[in-house]
This record gives sequence, structure tokens and C-alpha cells, in this order.
Amino acid sequence: MPVAEVNGQKINYADNETDGPVVLWSHGFLMDHTMFDEQVAALGDTYRCIRWDERGFGDTPATGPFTYWDSADDAIALLDHLGVESAVFAGMSQGGFLSLRAALAHADRVDALVLIDSEPGVDPPETLEGYKGMIDHWVGDEPLGEVGEFVAGLILGDPALNAEWIAKWENRRSSQMEFAAGALLDRDDITGRLGELTMPILSVHGEDDQSITIDKAEALQAAVSDGRGLVSVAGAAHAPNMTHAAQVNESIRAFLADVTS
Repeated sequence: MPVAEVNGQKINYADNETDGPVVLWSHGFLMDHTMFDEQVAALGDTYRCIRWDERGFGDTPATGPFTYWDSADDAIALLDHLGVESAVFAGMSQGGFLSLRAALAHADRVDALVLIDSEPGVDPPETLEGYKGMIDHWVGDEPLGEVGEFVAGLILGDPALNAEWIAKWENRRSSQMEFAAGALLDRDDITGRLGELTMPILSVHGEDDQSITIDKAEALQAAVSDGRGLVSVAGAAHAPNMTHAAQVNESIRAFLADVTS
């Protein structure tokens, strides 16, 4: 796959090169660009879908500590590398964290936002402690075991997908996780800046998401000036674009048709 050497990073990305409006897809923590396979299959006939592996995940290494503001700059630099002036930013969880920051720091480059199970805030102390324990296990030598099963259940909640991603995680465990974890655990709260966002914003959220509960999406939609609504996905956990792709794709297609026409 192609690699963009930008911001001192070697970013792995995929580009279907369709001649249409551009959508930049940014994945969640522990995931990689392939989590959007179903979206590209459904939308790639009309939209240029650019996906990328963020620092520390997939085939993009993390060379040192970074923040989601740095990841936002990576996203913009990738667009520069590809000669893309602006795009709709679609991000799941962590991908939404960086997409929101890109929209704040580079408003002229972000045409609209699709936020999948994401939020502008930070986690409570007890959640952070749980993440720290998970990360300590992840960078250790013991098999992921029950920890992997638990995390896969939180993100996916689908037995077949759980097994697929646990196998990926086992093969990609690395000390780089500490850099990626630092971005997650130490991220800043940008809730107070939501009023600065003027582009259209769609929220898509699993009703059963325990990692980021759906009330966070409701609050975000109420706080922004051009919120285009919340798509509530019944029975879905943290990654509804993977487990309930048909409903999510239909909602995103309608949104994209509206904001890119």
C-alpha cells in the first residue's frame, strides 16, 4: 500500500481515487483503516474515500509521543500529499477526536464532520485507570486472553469480528502502544470549543456503546451550530459502521449527498 512521508511520519493509506467529493476516514483506537471496508464498498462509487492508519496502528509506526492535535495535522498533511484541498472528515471514536481537532485548527480544510461513537470530552478517572490496566497488559508478554475478549466485546460485540480483530491485535502488539495510549489518556477536553465549529456535523452512535455513551453524542449535537442530527443504531456497540453497516452507510450517504451537492 502507498505511504505518505509527512510530518516526519510514514503514513500508510488507501485511496480508491474515485472522481468525486473526498471523504477522509479516520479509525478508532486499536483499529486500522480496514475498519471502513464496508463504507468504501457502499460509497466508493460516488466518493473518493481516503483511509489511513494513524500513528501506532496498522502499518503506520509511532516514533515518539504525540497528541491528537498532531494526528489532526497528520490528516491535513496527508490531504496535502494527495493534492486534496478539503474533505469531509469521518472519524470513529479516536478518529473523531482527531477530526474535531482538525476542524478547529484547519476549518477551511474540513467541509463537514461525520462522528461515529465519538465525543469532544475526556474520560472519568475510573475509566482512565481501566485503560491503563488494559494497556499494561497489551504491551506485556502474556496472551491477550480475557482482556482481548473484553475489549473486542466493547468495541464490536460480534463473535466473528471479535475473533478476527483479536488475532490482528495479537500479531501487532508493540511497545508503540505506549505512545498511542498517551494520546488517548492525556487528551484535552475541547467541549468548550464546540461553538467554534460551523460546518455540518452528523453523529452516528451505537445505542449499546459503553465506551462512549450515546448521551455524549446528544450533547454534542445540541452544542454545535449546524448539527445534522444523531443516528441512533439499536443493538450496536462502539463500532456500528462495522456491525450495522447497512444502516450506517445509508445515513452517511444521505448526509454526504446533502453536504457535497
